[in-house]
Amino acid sequence: MPSKPAILIARKVFPDIVDHLRAHFEVEMNDTDDVYSPAQLIERLQGKVGALTTGSERIDAAVAAACPQLRVVANIAVGFNNFDVPALSAAGVLATNTPDVLTETTADFGFALIMATARRLTESEHFLRAGQWNRWSLDMFAGAEVHGSTLGILGMGRIGQAIARRGALGFGMKVIYHNRSRLDAATEAECRARYVDKATLLREADHLILVLPYSAENHHAIGAAEIAQMKSTATLVNIARGGIVDDAALAQALRERRIAAAGLDVFEGEPKVHPDLLTVPNVVLTPHIASATLQTRRAMAKLAADNVIAYLTEGRPITPLNAEIIGKGARE
Repeated sequence: MPSKPAILIARKVFPDIVDHLRAHFEVEMNDTDDVYSPAQLIERLQGKVGALTTGSERIDAAVAAACPQLRVVANIAVGFNNFDVPALSAAGVLATNTPDVLTETTADFGFALIMATARRLTESEHFLRAGQWNRWSLDMFAGAEVHGSTLGILGMGRIGQAIARRGALGFGMKVIYHNRSRLDAATEAECRARYVDKATLLREADHLILVLPYSAENHHAIGAAEIAQMKSTATLVNIARGGIVDDAALAQALRERRIAAAGLDVFEGEPKVHPDLLTVPNVVLTPHIASATLQTRRAMAKLAADNVIAYLTEGRPITPLNAEIIGKGARE
């Protein structure tokens, strides 16, 4: 019998996902879960027609050129700034991601981070664990109200809309948003959200959350100049991508109390974190876990696997990023 085509799973995934793929392919796994260097990634991809990847693996023109048998790369993530999609399209390599399956879970976590930041949970827990709690006072770790306040959302895709619904319907918040394009009236009404320009968003939000994709245009979309436009009592939460916030400028603003607090799940250059953020008390820091429930992470891995299977067996990926190449220059 002819041998099965080979694929690479670039990071460790659930065993049942591996078995699912093995029904169709010879599978090489990364059981150590180490992040491959660019050279190691190219080496591992030799002879592979597909790969399951994460944000740790940069897939660009050099990888596509060095791996001529590669036909599809499937990100286990909704974000795909680790893919050079135009370069992959030019090389005939299909790229996919995992939208929708993580929307609600990520929105839950985004709102949890808003709550933790506004109510100073991390700061107060550190205080308690250090044995400093020996008396109660009226203003001890008094934070900011969430209910009834103004929620500002920068980036109003699926996750932004889910956060808006939580704020408006669950906490009676006034929701304002800014997006590259305005939502239709029906969606705005469903989210109870009002479109504003970016300057108004920065000026009026009591709690600003970032949910926009990373791009060169969005690099440091929130920097010193933008922070200066925010209320001194405001909080900032980033669950989008590292690099959207100038982390050094944010750390300085937090230290000088030019905004009240921040909550960050993503960082520029992660898993490294800007050292200044580790020394300011008024920030909640989490290690890129907004989608981290077992159910959601399993659904993400399953969708990535199904994309590879569907494309390589039927030519019909489920959530392609560059579907225009199918049948028009895609690698065979």
